[in-house]
Amino acid sequence: MRSGILALVAALGGAAAGGGVHAAAAPDRLPVTRVQDLHYGDVLFHFYQDDNFDALTRLLAYEHWGRLPHHLDEAELLAGGMYLSLGMHNEAGERFARLLTPTTPLGVRNRAWFYLGKVWYARGYDDKAEQALRSVTGLLPPALEAEKTHLLANVLMHGGRYDEAVALLDAYRGSPDWVAYARFNLGVALVRKGQLADADHHLTSVGEMAADTPELLALRDKANLALGFAWLQAGQPANAKVALERVRLAGPQSNKALLGAGWASAALGDFRGALGPWLELRGRNLLDAAVQESWLAVPYAYGKLGANAQAAEYYETAMREFDREAASLDSAIAGIRSSRLLDDLLAQESADQQGWFWQLKELPDAPQSRYLYAVLAGHDFQEGLKNYRDLAFLHERLGEWAQSMVAFHDMVDARQQAYAARVPHADALLATQAPERIERERGELESKLDAIERNHDAAALGTATERDQWARIQRIEQALANGGAGLEGEELAAARDRLRLVKGALSWRLDEAMRARVYQQRREIRDLDAALREAQRRWVRVEKARRNVPTNTGEFEARIDALSSRLAALQARLEGARDRQNDFLEASAIRELESQQARLAAYRVQARFALATIYDRAASPPAPSSAPSPTPPPGGGDGP
Repeated sequence: MRSGILALVAALGGAAAGGGVHAAAAPDRLPVTRVQDLHYGDVLFHFYQDDNFDALTRLLAYEHWGRLPHHLDEAELLAGGMYLSLGMHNEAGERFARLLTPTTPLGVRNRAWFYLGKVWYARGYDDKAEQALRSVTGLLPPALEAEKTHLLANVLMHGGRYDEAVALLDAYRGSPDWVAYARFNLGVALVRKGQLADADHHLTSVGEMAADTPELLALRDKANLALGFAWLQAGQPANAKVALERVRLAGPQSNKALLGAGWASAALGDFRGALGPWLELRGRNLLDAAVQESWLAVPYAYGKLGANAQAAEYYETAMREFDREAASLDSAIAGIRSSRLLDDLLAQESADQQGWFWQLKELPDAPQSRYLYAVLAGHDFQEGLKNYRDLAFLHERLGEWAQSMVAFHDMVDARQQAYAARVPHADALLATQAPERIERERGELESKLDAIERNHDAAALGTATERDQWARIQRIEQALANGGAGLEGEELAAARDRLRLVKGALSWRLDEAMRARVYQQRREIRDLDAALREAQRRWVRVEKARRNVPTNTGEFEARIDALSSRLAALQARLEGARDRQNDFLEASAIRELESQQARLAAYRVQARFALATIYDRAASPPAPSSAPSPTPPPGGGDGP
């Protein structure tokens, strides 16, 4: 079932996205679409990691904050599937009932209702299980359709609606394995209607079928056991014996079958024949109720055969064993009362497991453990243990979140301290009005460049070396113009010619590079404009943060305090629910052990009375009466 539900949840997750559809939907699938909201992608990441709890937590949080605008319907369906996977059938049912509309692909809708009905059936909500199963439209795939039919039949039988169950099962046609289950359930329904002759045909066909798998072998044994006890209760031990002798000696039903076969022989007056199955049963585990009854049945048969000495010895042995077992049960009950049973059971289990699929793997090494197998096998106890396990998981997770609140408080404190340390520097910087000053300087720089370009002042854009050379040329030129710098005649003329040559070469080089240099300067001004705009934006943000950060920090603090209070309240509620669930399941376990004690006490009284009767017969003349039967032939067990 786990793989089926996970396949359904994956199909719902494959809706995973609203928005543009890439491909048309198949009849049994949701359309393949594209994730448009980042937060929905985060949910899907955790979902595909099989971390359904965290995925569901994030999904609900993002829904609350309106972070999934493109995926509202898909998110609801996915949440319903994860609720179902976690065993939270009520929440899953509410979402499915609201969202599984005719527009949802038929295959997805039918599988959702089927698995929801199956979870409700396992949880014991037969009315809701029937409603969900009947919400399936048309036919499911063959394997699921067969299972749905049998689930519905069991729901009808649990409600005492045997006529409807018989009609449903009698019309069933499917694979041989499912037909065998149908015949078994049909036979049980007919037995409960009082039509034992009709039931015999169906149960016998299952009890005599060829079986090669453990599941079908167990079903065959169960059919024979049910038929055998039905015939015993109807007062036809010969028919009962035939059915019970078909049960395997090593199967899980063998203890009850051996006990019933012995009573069938005894009812036919064949007490020697009854000793065979009873002596075999007597050597098995005394924790089983059928084995306990065999400890009285064996001496009862010996008494009927006139072997009073053997009968007395077996009765005395039974009383001693019953006393020893009763003392062990006292210790087990005391052990349960002196500790938290469920915490002991879960001590070796992984804390990361939760939900509907979880199963207990090992029992603790404690005196009461040997008695807990029968208790834990009960469906109600298993479901209650799952609920307790989920409560423990949630309590631990809330504790982690509470620690996160402490970390968030520390983050807010650190933020306040950092803010306090940076405020003086920020205020000093804001007081400089740097953007306005830089803006003015930028304007002056552009005006200067315009003037250079307008006056064609190539030397102003030269390199530092070129500007130095140009300045030297101008100084020399001025000196030559003012008096020749001590030169006369030809020397002065030669100096002026050389200067004119050098000045011309430098002027040509500067003029040649001017256009490129003007372009580079214009480009650098544009880069400066972009940097200035970014600086101005950041300046505005700094000013805004300077005004608002204290308020934001206070809002964070208030939210953290509110969440901390909610977490504390939830932890208290969960702690109370855990204690109540623990007390309830411990009381259930103690009631089961006390019922075993009561049964042992009743058996001991019968053994003591039978032993006294044997002693009386030995000390007195023979009397027509004989030792009473320790118990009437059983009519319960796994029979119908």
